Amino acid sequence: MNILILEDEIPAYQKLIKCLHNFFDIKITHDWGRTIVDGELLLKENNYDFILSDIQLLDGLSFNLFHKIKIEAPIIFCSAHDEYLFQAFNTNGIAYILKPYSQNDFDKAIHKYQALFKKGDYTTLDTNTIDALKSALQEESATHKKRFVIKKTSGIQLLNAIDITLISASGDFCLAIDKNGKRHTISKNLGVIYQQLNPKKFFKINRSEIINIDFIEKIESHFKNRLLISIKKHKEKVMTSSATTADFRKWLEN
Repeated sequence: MNILILEDEIPAYQKLIKCLHNFFDIKITHDWGRTIVDGELLLKENNYDFILSDIQLLDGLSFNLFHKIKIEAPIIFCSAHDEYLFQAFNTNGIAYILKPYSQNDFDKAIHKYQALFKKGDYTTLDTNTIDALKSALQEESATHKKRFVIKKTSGIQLLNAIDITLISASGDFCLAIDKNGKRHTISKNLGVIYQQLNPKKFFKINRSEIINIDFIEKIESHFKNRLLISIKKHKEKVMTSSATTADFRKWLEN
């Protein structure tokens, strides 16, 4: 079996390789590209059984690549974007894994691909579907804040919203902790920031803290109907308030 992996992040690529070897008990070969240019060269020179592709590559959207080159192989998108992005259309030609995914999530996507091929129900990705995906992605980007401008003594830094694990109120401003554990000051109050964030990714667990669902490591029951939450790269646990716990539980299931 020959597979094409289009993924710009090295750790994510390594995780895909691990998942592939855990799933298949047959010999697997693969090619890896980090850019649209890489993908175009590889697709022109090789045939693949299926493709694992991130949406955002180093030099643009993988949608642009699939719009340029007709793809006969099934594509499984590995995305950090919300599930509603893939609800913009209804086709058997798409399978997807939402980051951060588990081995079980990966296995389900592969099983879907195999079942569709076995029944002969698979349809290739066409330009109309790609256009629908791009349109949904643009709508998502326009609706929710994508990045924050952080003023540092050394200059201005951009902090991507998807890289924020936790935001906590601190007087008239807020502290945002990124996926590497670094702290950044945002000169806005917590309420304003919360209104700008994607509600499917971020939840205000109490009066002073917002968390990103993608970085939740563990959830434990606590007294007075509260929950203790462990966040990746964050030593101290955070806690829901009694008033937010019920809504938080529902939010986790959406």
